Amino acid sequence: MLMKLWKKYSFTVLFTFILIGLFDVRIGLLAILCMIAPVIVSIFKGRFWCGNLCPRGSFYDNVVSKFSQHKNVPKLLKSYPFRLVVLTLMMTMFTLGMKKNWGDFYGMGMVFYRMIVITTIIGVVLSLFYNQRTWCHFCPMGTLASLISKVRKNKNVLQVSSGCVSCKICEKKCSLGIVPYEYKGDVLSHPDCIQCGKCVVACPKKAIGYDVNQK
Repeated sequence: MLMKLWKKYSFTVLFTFILIGLFDVRIGLLAILCMIAPVIVSIFKGRFWCGNLCPRGSFYDNVVSKFSQHKNVPKLLKSYPFRLVVLTLMMTMFTLGMKKNWGDFYGMGMVFYRMIVITTIIGVVLSLFYNQRTWCHFCPMGTLASLISKVRKNKNVLQVSSGCVSCKICEKKCSLGIVPYEYKGDVLSHPDCIQCGKCVVACPKKAIGYDVNQK
């Protein structure tokens, strides 16, 4: 119950963060939680943070989705080479900014705050052309979480039971462009599965979920 409420309304945390930052950018320092948490969670549960705990993800799903185009994201934006370039550029700018402002809480806060605001705007703009989760395909922290998931092959993720009939409804519901039914009888091990649960809800056979292969 609490998780459902958080997924639906945690975007208010993002709004509050941006609003307070207009008066005191030191709040930007709190954004470090959103940089560290996705990576830590990915060690145990893949990209679960992105689909369930991220306030910006909640914003995209519950607000931006109402006016996004819901179109497939170009393969280029999903590719690891592109994502690694984005990761490198953003981390370089972030590091230089922090080095320049080290010791100045206002300056360091501005580095975080500006990064959150700009990338959120980029995500909104891209949603006007593709779907609401376009930014999540190459979000730097999401990319790191994806790489960790790819290496660890965590088993504590969604599964697709052998009862799947490949009706393809799940594929249409996935904003990350993943094809769940291809994992029939196995764990949904795609490193970019954010476990948002949309495929779980949409499946007419209830063949997607946690531990479905053990029933």
